[in-house]
Amino acid sequence: MLPDDLKKSLKERIAVVDHPREMVVDIMFAIQEHYGHLTDEGVEETAQLVGMSPLEVEQLATFYTFIYREPVGRYVIHVCDSVVCWMNGFESIKDYLCRKLGIRDGETTPDGLFTLLPVCCVGYCDRSPAILINKKVYGPLTAEKIDEIIEKLRLGIQGFRDWESE
Repeated sequence: MLPDDLKKSLKERIAVVDHPREMVVDIMFAIQEHYGHLTDEGVEETAQLVGMSPLEVEQLATFYTFIYREPVGRYVIHVCDSVVCWMNGFESIKDYLCRKLGIRDGETTPDGLFTLLPVCCVGYCDRSPAILINKKVYGPLTAEKIDEIIEKLRLGIQGFRDWESE
């Protein structure tokens, strides 16, 4: 069950649109933000709020890459495996990340800090190979750059240098 203040806020957001269904993705993201992932109860709540069936909401939730139906780590690393990233060394970057974190695609580190997920494109071909961490792009990547990024995230350092200009 959603907390009263969150439910009230979501109802207010829905009230200003012509068709409640157009808010379904926003509602799923808001519930995910609150719980860390879209729970089964969150699917039910979303369906009730926007006037859809739970099955319709579930179908949308499983379609979108950034809706998580299972718990994820504090930092979700989306590894781009597009053709351009692949040509520029994505596979070695992915393999390095797996070894560094001790997990495979789709897994979360035992400490709950990192989840590694593939994504077909992050839209940063000019910075390939690239990854997205909590919706922030990093690239072009090398093993050394990955080491620095992971270490700073482990230490909780926010706003550290990214690699957009290199």
